Amino acid sequence: MTAVLPPAEPLVGRFIRLDPYVPADVPDLYRALAKPEVFAGGYGGGPAGLAEDFAGYERFALTQWHLGPKHLPWTIRLVGGPDAGTVVGTTSLGDIDLHNEGAHVGWTAYDPRVWGTAVNPEAKLLILGLAFDHGFGRVKIQADAVNARSRAAIAKLGAQFEGIMRHDKRRADGSWRDTAIYSVLADEWPAVRAGLESRLGAADPAPITLG
Repeated sequence: MTAVLPPAEPLVGRFIRLDPYVPADVPDLYRALAKPEVFAGGYGGGPAGLAEDFAGYERFALTQWHLGPKHLPWTIRLVGGPDAGTVVGTTSLGDIDLHNEGAHVGWTAYDPRVWGTAVNPEAKLLILGLAFDHGFGRVKIQADAVNARSRAAIAKLGAQFEGIMRHDKRRADGSWRDTAIYSVLADEWPAVRAGLESRLGAADPAPITLG
C-alpha cells in the first residue's frame, strides 16, 4: 500500500480527542505545558527552552507547530467528565516522507497531571493507527537519550529500540543532545495495537479528571 497524506481531522478516543492544532489553542497549551517538569525531559529543547511568560511561549509555539504536507500537529483534549474539553497536551505526525512510507510521531508533551494515565497510550493508538491506515511502513518515535521516563514509555508501547543518534541536535542551553531512536513497522503494528488496546481495556473506565 502506497503511503498517502492523512487528513487533518479530529481523532476521537474514549478518554481523549486529538483536534488539529490551530494558533488559538496556544493559551490553553501554555496553561497545560509551560511547566518546568515538562521541559525538564527535553521538550522544547530542554529546561532552558521554557519561556518566562506567555509572550515568550507564544513565540515558541508559533514556530513549533506548522500544519502542512510534512507536519500534522494535534491539540489533545479530555473527553467526558467534569474536565471535558480541557487541553492536556499536544502531539504531531511529522517528518512525513510519502515516497519512503516514513513518519515520526513526536513533538509530544502532556500536562503532568495526566502522566501515567490512559492519555499517552490512547494518543499513540490513535495517531499510529492513522499512520498505518494510510499506508506508512515505519513510524519513528524518539526522545532525548537522558530522558528515562519518556524512553520507558516508548518501550512500553512496544516500539523497537534502534539505537542512539549521537550529537544529534542542540538543546536550548547550547549543549548537544543524543537522541534515542525507536520505531514501529507496519507488520509490527497489529501486536503493538493489541497491546495498547489491552492497556486501555484495563484502565479505569471513568473519564480522566484533573483533580
